[in-house]
Amino acid sequence: MKAICSKESASIWSKTVQLPHTEPLPGAITVEAAVIGGGMAGILTAYLLKKQGIHVVVLEADRTAGGQTKNTTAKITSQHGIFYKSLLQKAGRKRARLYACANEAAINEYEKLIKEENIECHFKRLPSYLYSTDETRRTELMQEAQTAASLGIPAYFTERTGLPFQTAGAVCFERQAQFHPLEFLKPLTEKISIYEKTRVLKVKKHVIITDRGNVTAKHIIFASHYPFINIPGLFFARLHQDRSYCLGLSGTKRLDGMYYSIDKEGLSLRWSEDTLLLGGGSHRTGKNPSGREYEALKMAAKRYFPNSRIEVLWSAQDCISHDGIPFIGAYSIFRPYWHVTTGFKKWGMTSSMLSAMLIRDRICGLDNPYKDLFRPQRFLLRASFKGLLADIWESTKGLAKGAFHLPLKAEGLSPDQGKIVRIGFRRYACYKDQTGRLHKISARCPHMGCQLEWNPAERSWDCPCHGSRFDSDGRLIDNPAQIQNRL
Repeated sequence: MKAICSKESASIWSKTVQLPHTEPLPGAITVEAAVIGGGMAGILTAYLLKKQGIHVVVLEADRTAGGQTKNTTAKITSQHGIFYKSLLQKAGRKRARLYACANEAAINEYEKLIKEENIECHFKRLPSYLYSTDETRRTELMQEAQTAASLGIPAYFTERTGLPFQTAGAVCFERQAQFHPLEFLKPLTEKISIYEKTRVLKVKKHVIITDRGNVTAKHIIFASHYPFINIPGLFFARLHQDRSYCLGLSGTKRLDGMYYSIDKEGLSLRWSEDTLLLGGGSHRTGKNPSGREYEALKMAAKRYFPNSRIEVLWSAQDCISHDGIPFIGAYSIFRPYWHVTTGFKKWGMTSSMLSAMLIRDRICGLDNPYKDLFRPQRFLLRASFKGLLADIWESTKGLAKGAFHLPLKAEGLSPDQGKIVRIGFRRYACYKDQTGRLHKISARCPHMGCQLEWNPAERSWDCPCHGSRFDSDGRLIDNPAQIQNRL
C-alpha cells in the first residue's frame, strides 16, 4: 500500500455525516465564556455551560469536529490499557478509585444526555476487552482485572473474547459504550454559537485575538487538543503526542464487543454498523522512519479477515501527559480564569465528557470530587518521573539534531522521498514528489525550533518534540504550532 498524506484520508464518521457550516466571527464581541476548539471536548463544554445559563461561544480555526474528533474510534470506556495496577502503585488507592469512578461517571453522562436530547447516534452499551496473544502476559491481565474490580469497575478476567484468533486471555469491562461521534455532535452544535474559520492568534488575559476580531471573555477555555500558549502553563514540557492508524473493513463477521491489545504490535477493533474498525501502529509523532503502519494493518486484515475489503483509512493523534492522567482545570495559577483540557491519551471520548463536567463545575462554582486528581498543577513524582525524563530527552535531541553535521544534498533525494537536506549551508525539509518536483520548507518547527522528521506513511513533516505536523508545502496539519512552516 502506498503512503498517503493525512489530508487525503477520511474516517468512517466524516464519510457518513457532514456537520453544518457556520459563519466566522463577525467582529469584536464580549461574552461570559469562550471555548477555543470545536472538537468533542469544546462542544460538550460549551453545551454544558449554556445549560447553566452561561453566555458562551466556540471559536474553531477550521471546521467543527474537523480535527481529532472525526478520527477517533469512538469508544467510550474506562478501560485505558494496562493502567489501573500501575496507577494504584504510583498514585495510591484513593486516586486510582477516583480515576475509575470519574471515567465510569462520564460514560453514564453520555447515556443520560443522549436520552435527554433524544439523539440518534448508534449509542450502544458493550463489553470492552483488553487482550493479549502472548501467554507470558496472562498473569498481567489477571492482575489488572483484579485491580480494576477492587476499584469499583465491573471487570473480570476471561478466556472468551469473540475474536477470530487465539488470545492468552482478556480483561473484560462490562457496560462500556460506543457511538457515532458526529451523529452525536450534530444536534448539540445547533444549540450553541460556533464561529468556524476563526483562528486564534494570541490570548492576552481576558482578550482572545483572532484573525476575525477580538473576543473578550470572563472565562477562556483551551480545548484545542494541545495547549498552544507555552507560558504560563509550560504544557510543552509535560506533554507529548502519539499517532495511530485505522482501516475501515467491509465483508467481516460482526464483533459484539470492543477490543484493545496490550501487545507491541497489537490491534484495536470495534464494529460499526457494517464496518469493522481495525486500528494499530501506535508510535510517538515523528518516530516512524519506515512508514509501514498502514502496510502492517493491511497484512493483519488479510490474515484475520481474508474476505474483507478496505473501504476507508485514516490516522489520529493523541496528547499524553507524564503520568497518563489528563490535565483538566486551571491553565496556570497566574491565569485562574483560563481553563484547559488536554492529555486524553487514547481515550478522548470518555475524557471529553469528563473534562466538560469538570470545567462546567469549575466555572459555575460547583463542587466536583474529581477536580484535584485532574488538576494540571499536580505532580505525582512516582507516576510522572519516567515520562518527564523521556520527554526532556526527546526535546533535547530534537533541538540539537543537525547541529554537528551537514545532511545530504537535495540531489540525493529519490522520487517520493523526504529528507533533511543541505542547500548551500542551510538545512531544509525537502520532499521530492513522484514527478521529481522538489517541495522545500524550513527544517525547524515554528513552534519551538525542533528539527522535523519525515512521515512516509502520510507524506507529512512531523515534530518529534511536541507533535506539530505539516504537509510537504508547509501547511499546518496539527498543533501546537499555530502558523504555517514557510521559508
